[in-house]
Amino acid sequence: MTTSTTRLPTEAEIAAINARHLIETPLRPADLLFVFGTREEVDQRVDEACRLWREGYFRWAIVSGGVTPGSDRSECAIIADAMMARGVPADIILREDRAVNTGENVIFSLPIIDAALGLGNIRSVICLGNTWTARRYPMTLHRHWPEVEKMLVTVDTFETPRALWHTDVEFSRRMLREWDKIEPYKARGFIAEWPAGETGDR
Repeated sequence: MTTSTTRLPTEAEIAAINARHLIETPLRPADLLFVFGTREEVDQRVDEACRLWREGYFRWAIVSGGVTPGSDRSECAIIADAMMARGVPADIILREDRAVNTGENVIFSLPIIDAALGLGNIRSVICLGNTWTARRYPMTLHRHWPEVEKMLVTVDTFETPRALWHTDVEFSRRMLREWDKIEPYKARGFIAEWPAGETGDR
């Protein structure tokens, strides 16, 4: 596996990433919106969460993310407070404010969801995060919570169309960095194959 973030993707990688990583799932109303914390493009993530709420796509939300260097507020607090300021009711937002990576987002959030709602009462989840991380969100969730149906919504601020990510230097760098994590993370048990029936990426 190449670790450089400045390498150029091969034509085969471009095709595989577009087909397997940038998955678009049919979207329907879900029991829970899982907002993965971020320091990048926060406004876009909040805007999308609020749109999904206004359009009736979730009953409950959990926002997960701890304090990151350079800030005295957690990602959770920043995103959840912004969602509330834009009209999402405070009493439907669950908060997890310790996680510092995607695995911890899920591991630390599950007990909070269970205590507040009961994991058995949640049958469907929409994962919301950055475009380049893409299916690694639901793959992480699938590793720890395989029973629920998972949908994926992603956001970014790139003007470049998603299918042409490889033509933008920064978009390509971010995409390849995440793509290169998939197989090692599966091998180490951090994530599980999703959607069902997928085969290896290489």
